[in-house]
Amino acid sequence: MTEELKLTPTRPYMIRAFYEWLEDNSLTPYLLVDATQDNLVIPTEHVQNGQIVLNIASQATGNMNIDNNYINFNARFGGVSRELWIPMQAVMALFAKENQSIAMPFDPAEYDDYTPEDPEPSNNKSTPASKADTIERAKKAGLKILK
Repeated sequence: MTEELKLTPTRPYMIRAFYEWLEDNSLTPYLLVDATQDNLVIPTEHVQNGQIVLNIASQATGNMNIDNNYINFNARFGGVSRELWIPMQAVMALFAKENQSIAMPFDPAEYDDYTPEDPEPSNNKSTPASKADTIERAKKAGLKILK
């Protein structure tokens, strides 16, 4: 009897390991993202040619979480803090800012036949249902004056 193995993608594991290695070696990890993918929450005003490059260094981000389905973190764009959600299938490469030959590109077809068992991020936060939800949240004031 031959059973077909159902393996999970290697991408999230490789990203976590390579990210840690880059940081341990005082290199700046940059993420190349396919901005045409679904379920992205990114600053669309910075997208060029259907892609966005994001600095994901620990000093440039807050609340970084890399689970098997999403990369989620907070970052500032034009002085405004934003929460970003990047599904793993949208990650095209991880590389060092200082030397782009230190890079880990990913096979775009890796997620073609893969359906995650748990589509929600492991930190129990729910991803925004749509970009409209994100825009609606951005319109609300984030600070309250307490007296």
